[in-house]
Amino acid sequence: MKSAFIAFGALLFISACASTPAPEPAPAPAPAPAPAPTPPPVTGEVTPLPPVPGSVDEFQKMAGDRVYFEFNSAQLSHEARAVLSRQASWLNRYPNTRILIDGNADERGTREYNLALGARRASAARDYLVNLGVSPSRISTISYGKERPIDGRSNEEAWAKNRNAHTGIVSGATS
Repeated sequence: MKSAFIAFGALLFISACASTPAPEPAPAPAPAPAPAPTPPPVTGEVTPLPPVPGSVDEFQKMAGDRVYFEFNSAQLSHEARAVLSRQASWLNRYPNTRILIDGNADERGTREYNLALGARRASAARDYLVNLGVSPSRISTISYGKERPIDGRSNEEAWAKNRNAHTGIVSGATS
């Protein structure tokens, strides 16, 4: 029996030594994808696009559309002349644009007086633009006197805002 046991052990030993193919190594794991770039933090601020050349928006942002006057005056201040100079420059770049200048007054004074004062303010702005090369055929004027205030309060701050000449684009601007 001892010999059977040795034979069985030898057989077991030989079979264990028999060459069996080694298991294939597991494939290497795929590399992890690169992390996506982190977007900048949202701050709530949106970067505005520049205005379209020749548009009303560009006119308002680049030139300004309103000049202001002192009480009971149609004289252009230094600041008003600077705004009108920028308007003239813009208007001379876009010669097909037509404008309407409306003259306005504060609530003090009679309706008739303020209509006349608004007309003088609109004319002062028109004349300055014409002197800077804008064709008078492209400019219309109107006076609203005290009828269209931009600030309805009855105090110095509101009255100062309401004493103005506003330049509006009537036609010829790009959309």
